[in-house]
Amino acid sequence: MVLIFLGTPAFAVPTLERVVDEGHRVVAVFTQPDRPKGRGGQVSQSPVKEAALRLGLPVHQPERIRRPEVLEQLKQMKPDAMVVVGYGQIIPQGIIDIPRHGIINVHASLLPKYRGAAPIQWAIANGETRTGVTTMRIDAGLDTGDMLLKWETEIGPEEDALDLGRRLSVAGAELLVETLQDNPAPVKQNPDEATYAPILKKEDGLIDWSWPARKISNRSRGFLPWPGAHSFFRGQLFHIWKSRVSSDRESGEPGQMIPQKKRLLIACGEATTLEAIEVQVEGRKRMSAEAFLNGHQLRDGEMLGVKLA
Repeated sequence: MVLIFLGTPAFAVPTLERVVDEGHRVVAVFTQPDRPKGRGGQVSQSPVKEAALRLGLPVHQPERIRRPEVLEQLKQMKPDAMVVVGYGQIIPQGIIDIPRHGIINVHASLLPKYRGAAPIQWAIANGETRTGVTTMRIDAGLDTGDMLLKWETEIGPEEDALDLGRRLSVAGAELLVETLQDNPAPVKQNPDEATYAPILKKEDGLIDWSWPARKISNRSRGFLPWPGAHSFFRGQLFHIWKSRVSSDRESGEPGQMIPQKKRLLIACGEATTLEAIEVQVEGRKRMSAEAFLNGHQLRDGEMLGVKLA
């Protein structure tokens, strides 16, 4: 099958590799333009571009895929189908109409739940215990197209968004190959069952210590690699990168830090307790809770969550 592949993040790389391994002819790979990355602002290629160049595939990086000249370029390629995995731009109807077998998307949720840009992160943050991957035909809506195949899995109790994303990326690649091979009958989504996973904002990671420890721990697991679950310690940004719900029932106001030998416990809402395992103070490297306690003499009753003016 003659394919055009559209994708950008590392999540999309296994799918690109699998369609090539399966013998499909990928005539072009479209990905986001190279962008400055990190504190140094060094221009970086997307993971999909790196993979495409390694595979010897032609790469295109238009700023806007909806531009007329890009539309004409896609028409000239005469693809049987197009595959989209986390491309990062809305696909207009004019492009949707080009391939005779449509555009197939690999989406990291069990649609219609968690439509949107961050399904893996929000599923974990919201305490879901199961998720999966869905292949669907793209239409003009936001992840509203007809479903083709699904693959379902449990979310491990300590699995974070990075670990789950790696598993789902491999499963999604296999599901896409199976979808191209079997051409399954499309199934309409039930809009009444839809939930949304909007693009993450920095403020989504801000911890409200009146929440129960389970909710805070879920957000710590879910909001990786960005924005992370964070609060403030002595007026500085304080990330909690790894944590768990503690069986200890410590008395204290929500946000109160309770050192216990080598452990850092934090009082949360509903009389629950969070154990911080890996933390980071603004301007410092990530460190274990033990290292943090060794480097900071906590005052009795010291609180998290206060940002100095």
